[in-house]
Amino acid sequence: MKRELENLVSQMHTGGITYAEAVREFKRRFLIEVLAHHKGNQCKAAQELGMHRNTLSRTIAELDINPTEIRLGLKRPPRSERPLLTPQQAVR
Repeated sequence: MKRELENLVSQMHTGGITYAEAVREFKRRFLIEVLAHHKGNQCKAAQELGMHRNTLSRTIAELDINPTEIRLGLKRPPRSERPLLTPQQAVR
């Protein structure tokens, strides 16, 4: 993982990404990942992150993250929109 991070940082530097842009994008992606893990539950995400829920809520707003989209993105599509499974796939 360290090598991947070093490569990413090198690419960002070469690409002209500023430090502020890199930090903002890292925070944004990290918070989205933790929120998705907790199905959009900000209380549980804040606890895992070691921050107060209000601080997380404020940071979410600052980074233009929409928690509703995270929650909706995790829901299964209605049965009518799900692909049909063959009998062999359904057994697995």
